[in-house]
Amino acid sequence: MKKFLILLAGSPATGKTYLIQRISEQIPDILLITPDEGKELLADSVGFDTLAEKALLEKKVWHFYYGVLALYMDVGKQVIVSEYPFSDKQKEKLARLAEIYEYEVITVRLVADFEVLWERRHKRDLEPDRHLSHLMTHYHFGDNLENRVMADNHITKEKFKQIIEAREYNQFQLGELHEFDVTDYQKVDYSALIEYLKNKIENATEK
Repeated sequence: MKKFLILLAGSPATGKTYLIQRISEQIPDILLITPDEGKELLADSVGFDTLAEKALLEKKVWHFYYGVLALYMDVGKQVIVSEYPFSDKQKEKLARLAEIYEYEVITVRLVADFEVLWERRHKRDLEPDRHLSHLMTHYHFGDNLENRVMADNHITKEKFKQIIEAREYNQFQLGELHEFDVTDYQKVDYSALIEYLKNKIENATEK
């Protein structure tokens, strides 16, 4: 039975979470693992008081993420889906795990106009369901901030652009690539992609 690691890549605010929901509707038996979930879990469990402590915690997140990914690969979970603004920082480790555990990698890369991304990112950071740890220099479970504008670690437009360009989110690729321009959500149709993935997985299961 062939096994698949599906990476949903692209800059923040490209709609990766929405795509996961669409994939899950048609391919329900998948394992979803994301670094951001790990960040939020550790922030709630441990917390941080400074940006230095936050950075140290994020390093631990990657150890946790790769460990869980390797665990499920080792037991042979057929379809693993992970979403993140992946860059070359993660590429070598992901490629190595896929090689060790014999997973075929498929990258779905979402790209969009920067101005559109910035507007989406800025709006998302102000929404009440955005985990507060992403927006603060200090955080512990139970902290609350009703007015998200007052968060003390908002990213600036200039910094957001610098990070996208420096980390080359729009260039990430591992394995087979499918790219979508999501500048206008109304024009994005994932139906052919999802049908392709569904058929690929079903055919692999039957063999």
